[in-house]
Amino acid sequence: MNCARAVIAADTNIIVRLLTGDDPRQTDKARRLFDTNTVFLPKTVLLESEWVLRRLYRLDHAAIVRALDALISLSNVRCEDEPVVRQALVWSQVGLDFADALHLAASRSVERFATFDRALIKAAASAVSDAAVFEP
Repeated sequence: MNCARAVIAADTNIIVRLLTGDDPRQTDKARRLFDTNTVFLPKTVLLESEWVLRRLYRLDHAAIVRALDALISLSNVRCEDEPVVRQALVWSQVGLDFADALHLAASRSVERFATFDRALIKAAASAVSDAAVFEP
């Protein structure tokens, strides 16, 4: 008998139910999914989950970052490009928007990051010591 856990990718709504508990029936299903499988979290799902929790649920930024960090730290969770996501969470804690932090962390292999977003340029300059973010 094969006792290996299945690897299941989770959508944003699963993550939101798990972290908010706002729908008891779906929350129980989400917990069972996490309890019985290895769960794969795409970066895009984490990005969307952060947005939903912040904009629609109006949760505290620090609480969201802690929750996402705890989620990807679970032993049965596999996070797409985990070092990039972890770096984005760190930068998000020191003032960058999570989406912007994820964009920058995913772009670390290139020399510079171009944007017209002046707030991002300013935030990156103060939060990321070696950020080469500029307006073209």
